[in-house]
Amino acid sequence: MTAPDEPSAAAPASPPAAPAAATPGAEATALQASLDRVERLARELLLQRRSDRRWRVFFRLAWLGLVVAIAWGLFSQRLGSSAPSQPHTALIDVRGEIGVGSEANAEDLVAALRDAFEDPGAQAVVLRINSPGGSPVQSGIVNDEVRRLKALHGKKVYAVVEDLCASGAYYIAVAADEIYVDKASLVGSIGVLMDGFGFTGLMEKLGIERRLLTAGENKGMLDPFSPQDERQTAYAKALIDQVHQQFIAVVRQGRGDRLRETPDTFSGLFWNGEEAIRIGLADHLGNLDHVAREVVKAEDIVDYTPRENVAERLARQFGAAVGEGIVRTARTLPALR
Repeated sequence: MTAPDEPSAAAPASPPAAPAAATPGAEATALQASLDRVERLARELLLQRRSDRRWRVFFRLAWLGLVVAIAWGLFSQRLGSSAPSQPHTALIDVRGEIGVGSEANAEDLVAALRDAFEDPGAQAVVLRINSPGGSPVQSGIVNDEVRRLKALHGKKVYAVVEDLCASGAYYIAVAADEIYVDKASLVGSIGVLMDGFGFTGLMEKLGIERRLLTAGENKGMLDPFSPQDERQTAYAKALIDQVHQQFIAVVRQGRGDRLRETPDTFSGLFWNGEEAIRIGLADHLGNLDHVAREVVKAEDIVDYTPRENVAERLARQFGAAVGEGIVRTARTLPALR
């Protein structure tokens, strides 16, 4: 008889393994990484805002500094223009072209003249001239003011010519009591000019047609792109002849009996210093130091010439930058001129 089968001694099969659950440490690591990213973004945003705020503060301080610099520059220039009280020779330079916006403009020269004449320490005023001339209007304003201030304050005015004293510069010089020159200085050019160009022949060769519309038959007078009109040319010539006669009258008034007129005197010619003395356009040879030491008898020289300082230059550049946009807009509008 066979024995019944005994149960197998083999171990029962294990159930399938459940998926591994995320450990608390991994979750903490992922959370920390997210927090770090958020913190980094917040820090970068904060730094960006701080940087923007710093730049705003910087620009505000820069504008404030510019305003303070301009104010201080103008104030210090006014303080610096006060000459010492001891006796001295007042100097005013007339350099370069005479005209509005130039270094030698009537507004600045007149202001300097008034400061010099009103200073009790100034024994006399010297106009040191090195100029080819320029605007007859600006020159006339300075000439009139020199003569007015001489009569008001009773002080002498001397003109000292360096290289050049021509046209409008000589218009100013004749207001002085005496004119000193170097033997090689160029003096004179007593005349008036109105110059321009004519392009009509060139335009015809290039096939360019000039289309000029005017209200008023003489509004386009002396237009360089239109044929020259004899009647308008004669009118312009008469106009500058009148200005020339005004110039001649001022020279005769200023030089008086010292002037030895010849047919060339008012022709627009110029002469060297020695010849200018001979024909009465100048008085003596001499430079600034000679005049201060030997003529005025006040060797100390105080310069009253207006000088553009850094603050004024910054203000002008700032004004130009702001005005550029305005000019662009204005150019699109019709103009009356």
